[in-house]
Amino acid sequence: MTLNQLEYFCAVCRYHSITRAAAELFITQPTISVAIRDLEKEFNIKLFNHGKNKITLTSEGEEFYKKASGLLLHSHELYDEFGSMGRNIPAIRIGIPPLMSTVFFPRLINLFQKNYNIPVKLYEYGSIRASNLINEDILDVALVNMDFYNISKFESYFLMNDSYIFCVSKNHRFSNEKEITLDMLKDEPIILFNTDSVQNSTIFARYHAMNIIPEVLLHSSQLGTILNFVRGGNCGAFLYSSLAVNPRDFVEIPVKPEITSDFGLLWKKGKIPNSKTTKFIDFIRSNEYKDIFTCDK
Repeated sequence: MTLNQLEYFCAVCRYHSITRAAAELFITQPTISVAIRDLEKEFNIKLFNHGKNKITLTSEGEEFYKKASGLLLHSHELYDEFGSMGRNIPAIRIGIPPLMSTVFFPRLINLFQKNYNIPVKLYEYGSIRASNLINEDILDVALVNMDFYNISKFESYFLMNDSYIFCVSKNHRFSNEKEITLDMLKDEPIILFNTDSVQNSTIFARYHAMNIIPEVLLHSSQLGTILNFVRGGNCGAFLYSSLAVNPRDFVEIPVKPEITSDFGLLWKKGKIPNSKTTKFIDFIRSNEYKDIFTCDK
């Protein structure tokens, strides 16, 4: 038996619904179902009666709920009493993609801290590295490109969709093109994000599907560095359309067929986020701040 299992069980009791409990705790329904099944197996009791559109406690479940809610109350009191003894409040550890963080994270963090006065520490990592650090409990949450193979092993919340563009200087030979295809870029030097970015696997997969080996000139996580290379006119870079690029110096060419990516917030599966992290997740999910994640430029 774990405190997480008791939290899941009591949430279902409060909301009379596994679906709503999962939404409130920011976890998946199967995670709750497994926890309840494990409790029933461990204590050899049946906790719920499952009707067609209703879930109710058994008599054993009612007694178990009284004990479980009492244990959770004491654990919360223990945390509040001794957690407040330290002068320093632990910060929420948030992983952010180096380039995408320039789009909306400064506004987001300012709004969050204005409302909650909770310290935040930001760490720049590509999505693949950030997801690994979440599993290692080094990060609490991370903004990621969600197009990687094991996304289902995490809890996640979709924020926005963005499309790829090919960015070139005004004097590049493709600067007057209305669209760009990978076949046109067969021998063209290109710039990609760092190797811990999902962008690399996405772009490489498209190239390899056409039996083309891309001519990668540079991997970089710094937009300024990328644009300085592009400015010379001898290469181009795959970027996201939401990134702010000065139209006086650069041209953004749509990629055809279109390549898009989903972005969202990621946190560990099977573990209830601490109260500070829960506030941050809830803050992002609130409609009041949805406009932060629109790709207007």
